[in-house]
Formats: sequence, C-alpha cells, structure tokens
Amino acid sequence: MRSRLVYANQTQFWEDWYTNVFDLATANDFGLSVWSIILGLPLFVNTGTPTGPVFGFDAQTGYNFDNGIFGGSTSYDLPTETKRIALQLRYFQLTSSGTVPETNRMLAYVFRNFGQAWLIDYHDMAQAYVFNFPVTFDLEYLFNSYDILPRPAGVQSTWIDATLVYFGFATGDFNFDNGIFGG
Repeated sequence: MRSRLVYANQTQFWEDWYTNVFDLATANDFGLSVWSIILGLPLFVNTGTPTGPVFGFDAQTGYNFDNGIFGGSTSYDLPTETKRIALQLRYFQLTSSGTVPETNRMLAYVFRNFGQAWLIDYHDMAQAYVFNFPVTFDLEYLFNSYDILPRPAGVQSTWIDATLVYFGFATGDFNFDNGIFGG
C-alpha cells in the first residue's frame, strides 16, 4: 500500500515539475525564474534612480561615500506571458543557427496565440521581423531594449508592427482616394 502511495506522489511530483518548471511553454513564475537564471536574461525592469538621500557612504550628504548600493528605485516585473515569450526567444537565440526557415518555424510556435509573425531576409546582411498582430508595450520593450530577436552574427535586425496604418496615398493607407488638395 505504501509503495503505491509513494509511486503516485513521485509521479505527480515529476509531472508537476515538468509542467511548472521544465517546459517553457507552461512554466509558472518559479519555473520562469529558474530559466531566467539558466539563460542569463533578467525578467524585470528597473524604473529609474532613487530620489532623495539613500543609505551609503557619500562624503557630501553624510549618507553614503561614493554612492552606496541601497536606494529607493523600483523594479517592474514583466507579466508572465511576456516572460515566457522572452525566455523562449532567448533559448532559440542560443540554440539555433538563425536560418530564415528555422526562425519562421520558431515564430509560428512562440506567437501561436497572438497571430502571424515571420522573418524577411533582405539578402544584404539585414533582416526584419514582421508581426501581423498589435505588438504590446511589453513586447515592444523587449524588442527595443534587449537583443532578444534571434539573428545570425553580423546581421542587422529590425522589427515591424504590420497592424499600424500610416498616412499616405497608397492602397491601404489612411488617405487613399481621399485627396486633401484641390478646389
């Protein structure tokens, strides 16, 4: 009886471990923190410098000399889904060759719940990621602040939010067939 109970508990533990820690697609916040350490990618954003006197050793204020490490700045923890995406992109970045077909398969997997995303190779050591869904502020921050989108060494990479419509006179632009000039 006891061995059956131990076996059931062991089985449940390892199934939960796989789901909550090992699998990046389903990991909880603890599992994502473990992956953050493994992949060397911080999952928080510091939002500025402290205001006012802080503890330390500064000779002028009497509080800290050469600016101590204790201060009042705040950190913003990224949402769980954004952490998951960032870590999946980082994992792919470390383990892939960065070819266009391989990257497009990865984009289809990582952004399957958001919409279409693909990579365009300009064949001149430049490439662009195209996201056919509204890019949230968190994703925009990741793309602009971290070198998180996989690319081969020496290739310039940009990203495009394809849902944005720009002013212009081409088909699909805001002012097509609505000229503002004339009498």
